[in-house]
Amino acid sequence: MSYIPNTREEQESMLREIGVEKFEDLLDSIPESLRLKDKFELFPAISEYEAVKLLYEYSKKNLSSSDYVTFMGFGAYDHYVPALVNMVIDRSEFKTAYTPYQAEVSQGTLQAIYEFQSMICDLTGMDVSNASMLDGASALAEAILMAQAHNRKSNVIFAGSVNPNYLNVCKTIVAGRNLTFLSAESSDGTCDLNKLEDLVSDKTTAVVVQHPNAYGNLEDVESIESITHKHGALLIVVVDPISLGILKSPGEYDADIVVGEGQSLGIPLSFGGPYLGLFATKQEFIRKIPGRLSGMTLDAEGNRSFVLTLQTREQQIKRERATSNICTNQGLMMLAATVYLTILGKQGIRELADICFKKAHYLAQKVKEIEGYSLFNDKPFFREFLIKTPVPPAVIFEEGKRRGILPGVDTSKYPELHPGLLVALTEKRTQEQIDSLVELLAYFSNRLND
Repeated sequence: MSYIPNTREEQESMLREIGVEKFEDLLDSIPESLRLKDKFELFPAISEYEAVKLLYEYSKKNLSSSDYVTFMGFGAYDHYVPALVNMVIDRSEFKTAYTPYQAEVSQGTLQAIYEFQSMICDLTGMDVSNASMLDGASALAEAILMAQAHNRKSNVIFAGSVNPNYLNVCKTIVAGRNLTFLSAESSDGTCDLNKLEDLVSDKTTAVVVQHPNAYGNLEDVESIESITHKHGALLIVVVDPISLGILKSPGEYDADIVVGEGQSLGIPLSFGGPYLGLFATKQEFIRKIPGRLSGMTLDAEGNRSFVLTLQTREQQIKRERATSNICTNQGLMMLAATVYLTILGKQGIRELADICFKKAHYLAQKVKEIEGYSLFNDKPFFREFLIKTPVPPAVIFEEGKRRGILPGVDTSKYPELHPGLLVALTEKRTQEQIDSLVELLAYFSNRLND
């Protein structure tokens, strides 16, 4: 493929073929009020060397996790990525591979997808997984759309707190589907079971529970499941995949659809992406699942082979019959997660989850001993929890940056959440680093007492 721009003569030839005199004629249908025209302030042309130098200067403004000890989470976690992950995904046959339409020349990619699907099914306890989606937020939106496509109902109930970033993405993606969003959340952020019982009705398409929830707390998923299925609604569970190393899998409490953010499975933080959406469901919904599925079969000679079994994209079938508009399977990120899970194995992910759990509870106990600080609630949590602080979290954050610490997420920036400092722990945080965060918090307590 040539990347040389079209010449002016070629452009004029194409315009004549279309039947217009100039390019601007193609924009006639766009109202004048919506055109930017001369509002762009673009750089003057610069050389490659000058562009590299400029971008390098911009990059130095980033807060790199190699320069700061981070206790931030909220859906993106600072886990260690084994060197083997990058070694595999950097191979050209994976890194430059396109969507595997031709099975005969895409066996490696199709096998990787199949292995990924199998591992996600093992992890979630579900029957079938797709080949991945853009991120956890868009996966949740697709789960809601799939639930509506299945039962044609209109109400979606959020049982307890859900990451507001996920909520905003869902509201954007499902706009125009005439869905009504309701909430059954108690004052401590967990699900209000009595309110959920009152809200669930024959109009409910799905109940969504994030487990652990937006504050890191564990929900009473068994009770939520019982209330949900009593009225024929589907139960959608949003998971932290690492937590499934020690928590019950959603399949064990009869979840219908499981989604989550796969970034913690061998994918670096990367300032917000690219990430990986997880999506798994029961066998009965396989014809409605978005994305694509890779299956294993035998070829004409009896050899094991892999094919795309289901593809539900609007590009290949009639648009009105498509179950989603997913146009990617995040192949490289899917492969990273596959390699990562292969390295860890069942015992490894259990040990990793246990380490995160114990470090988080060590920090929580230390925080409770500092005057002026307390936990937002006393509910059980996995590896993330909200701290009520004696000074605004933004003040703590600024002092933390000065000390090389990113102490957590300031939830006061989110009107949907209670204000506080949301901290998360991974296996990378050492006891020395955790104690440094405790010293940072104690600094403000001491100042208030002076």
